[in-house]
Amino acid sequence: MIELLCIDVDGTLSDGKLHYTLNTDSPEIFKSFNVKDGLGLVYWHKIGKKSAIITGRSNPIVERRAKELNIDFIFMGIKDKGQCVRNLKEKLHLNTESCAAIGDDMNDILMFKEVGISFAPLDCANGIKNIVTINLTKEGGNGAIREAIEYILKKEDLYEEFLKCWQ
Repeated sequence: MIELLCIDVDGTLSDGKLHYTLNTDSPEIFKSFNVKDGLGLVYWHKIGKKSAIITGRSNPIVERRAKELNIDFIFMGIKDKGQCVRNLKEKLHLNTESCAAIGDDMNDILMFKEVGISFAPLDCANGIKNIVTINLTKEGGNGAIREAIEYILKKEDLYEEFLKCWQ
């Protein structure tokens, strides 16, 4: 059973676009997040599963969104995502097969090597398509995380429980 979902941000939880302000004194970066991904993560946590954001960039917007969704762990500015996942598995006493990851680019490869099942959004980098377990039909920031969660729930016979939760 998958107990931990590790999530990249740019190109996965968001669409990968960075919108900058011109204010040089205090420049801001804007990101967009999909509510379907968010609702999927809310349910993921509701059934006792854990999640971790593991991203190469640091941004307070990501931290805010993670807190809104009750994401258990937030790791920003990470260069070696594989080591980050190894440390988290050790801390949580999880094995590789009980972890999943979703990412879209080359810096996610080390993370993929530390999990039992890996996912990539439809618009991932070409070099990722043959590395991941599952290539998703949704683009990053447009429901890819929700699709991955639903895939896991169906595989583990938890999808009907997910549907009942909203009735």
